[in-house]
Amino acid sequence: MDQLRTYTLRTAEALDRYATVHWPRHVASMPSFGVTVRGVWTDHRPGAHRLVALLSFGPDVDPDDFTSTYVASPEFASDMEGFDLSDIVHVEEIRLCPVAASPLA
Repeated sequence: MDQLRTYTLRTAEALDRYATVHWPRHVASMPSFGVTVRGVWTDHRPGAHRLVALLSFGPDVDPDDFTSTYVASPEFASDMEGFDLSDIVHVEEIRLCPVAASPLA
């Protein structure tokens, strides 16, 4: 199963730090939880302050269980060290099911 996550940040500076410092750490730490980061993008529209990540979950990984386990882990705490979590003002999660013609299936 794949999931598209969109994070809205309070400021452009928070987005830049989140994208350049903290998401590279997530890319390295999430595989030990059965999750692969397939891509991370920022919304290019001025003032959007959004980061979009495409995650793939292993066959035995429930996205809800992953989130609660990962957020409570020492790996997540280390990944987010130095970042003010209140700078994330909204998170949207969309579970995706590929169609047969999808090259990412």
